[in-house]
Amino acid sequence: MALSRAKKTEKVGKLAGELAGSTSAIIGTFKALTAGKDFELRKTVREAGGHYHVVKNKLAARASEGTKIEAALKGLKGVSSVAYTSGDPVALAKALSTWVKDNSEFTFKLGIVDGKVITVDEIKDLATMPGKEELFSKLLFLIQSPAQRLATVINATGRDLAVVINQGVEKGKFAGSAAPAAEAAAPAAEAPVADLVAEAHVAETPAADAETQPENGTASQAGEAASTDPVEG
Repeated sequence: MALSRAKKTEKVGKLAGELAGSTSAIIGTFKALTAGKDFELRKTVREAGGHYHVVKNKLAARASEGTKIEAALKGLKGVSSVAYTSGDPVALAKALSTWVKDNSEFTFKLGIVDGKVITVDEIKDLATMPGKEELFSKLLFLIQSPAQRLATVINATGRDLAVVINQGVEKGKFAGSAAPAAEAAAPAAEAPVADLVAEAHVAETPAADAETQPENGTASQAGEAASTDPVEG
């Protein structure tokens, strides 16, 4: 039964809203696809982060106007369906390519990625590429690897230096530098002792002089007494 103009306008508006944020799409066709197979196909697309619709060609062309997948939905012929996503196009291509291998009722027509229309062979090539998550993991590994290697080298250098110093101490490699230092310290220690002995000698000299002065005084007094005695006639 033909759709009324109002119904067509409603379907176009709804599909346009869903396609508005899409960046990639894969357009296919099918023949004799059972309801069970159709359910499996829709589930496969959802698990890949996409959406799936069987579309009328003219309605799809109108609904896609102004979107990034417009070029892929222009001039379609025959039975058409579209799987589209705003996420990872590789994940969508992988999921559909895997499903199609076991379900020959479905075949690809063309695809589009970020405004660039791609052929059926290019869809298959896209399915063999690493996905965004895999690329991010590899990029993160490459970013972290230099830092991890640098940390390993730094830690290894510290350990090696500690081992070398420890071996040097055990083998007495540092004793030769300690002995001259001890010998140099010995004369420095002896100098203050010599100074103290000299000071003590200087202090004893005045004391000796003080002891000899009384004896000289007594002798002179005795001489004076002898000279003053009267001489007997």
